[in-house]
Amino acid sequence: MDFSLFYFADDGEAEGDRYRLLMEGARFADEHGLAAVWTPERHFHRFGGLFPNPSVAAAAVAAVTSRVQVRAGSVVLPLHHPVRVAEEWAMVDNLSHGRAGVALASGWNPRDFLFDPDAYADRRERTVAAVDTLRRLWRGEAFDAGPEYRVYPRPVRAEIPLWLTSSGNPGTFETAGQVGAGVLTNLLTQNMESLAVNVAAYRRAYAAAGREGHGHVVLMLHTCLGDELASVERLVREPLRRYLMSALDLNLRSGEPSPGDGAAPKRTSEERARAWARSTYAPAAVDEAYRRYLTSDGLFGAVSDALPVVERAREAGVDEIACLIDFGVPVDAALSGLTRLDELRAVVDGRDAQRSTGASRR
Repeated sequence: MDFSLFYFADDGEAEGDRYRLLMEGARFADEHGLAAVWTPERHFHRFGGLFPNPSVAAAAVAAVTSRVQVRAGSVVLPLHHPVRVAEEWAMVDNLSHGRAGVALASGWNPRDFLFDPDAYADRRERTVAAVDTLRRLWRGEAFDAGPEYRVYPRPVRAEIPLWLTSSGNPGTFETAGQVGAGVLTNLLTQNMESLAVNVAAYRRAYAAAGREGHGHVVLMLHTCLGDELASVERLVREPLRRYLMSALDLNLRSGEPSPGDGAAPKRTSEERARAWARSTYAPAAVDEAYRRYLTSDGLFGAVSDALPVVERAREAGVDEIACLIDFGVPVDAALSGLTRLDELRAVVDGRDAQRSTGASRR
């Protein structure tokens, strides 16, 4: 089981140096054997708003690290031309000396598609089609427009590592297996049991496509570790609730018409705020999500509290846990918790070694 760091900060919580946690966390990951640093793409909302361009964030991470993988989690592919994605990440691959990787998301919020309103309807098809295009461009093949359209700079690594991002759609898991990509997922709309079913379907599709190995499944989990659960809960209670409220605000507003949809009038920000304040759904949903993440679907508390969650993820078929650490906890506290994360990784590595030894003896 690998561990990595995942970022999706709410800009409403950011103060001072907005990217201090990203940069210092990346240095820690690089020095302590974590697998990767993931940065997302988010537009037009403070939830995730610190990261409008993952390639820019990845370039900054590449400049201060030497070992850790530098990955997009994720590029919203339908908002971009595949050639542009390939160019930017080929540059990141050069800056990192061959450590770049990209998860591709189809997008879900209509407001994001201001860049290309017509892309919203077939966003999933565009994302899947881009897998082959990106691989060909990465290898140095020409784009369909003509032989002179090749990507520069030439990447360092021979093949581009790709994942498809899914919040739990079984079809996305199967598609990822069919095209030989990994899966980046979360527990927002699935639990560990349904995740296990999805991973099994992914493995079957991967094998049926004649791919070598068994693919790669990454699970994002909210993470804050400390001495014991009670003290961690005091630390995260308000920041995590605010973070979840911001996420729900984005979800509720995602019902707004897309930029190319003139069928319904757009509400003003004041009207949206009043509708949000009247919502009885929001507080109950936040309470439910908070308790779920704290007790079963996140890495919170002491190392001993987190280990059962890691084991459940392993049983579900997860290969890597991407630890979301930037949800409003003070930066110093979040950085301090990385020491406990390193302890968790060491314990899990020890258990893995014991399993391997036991298997070899049998």
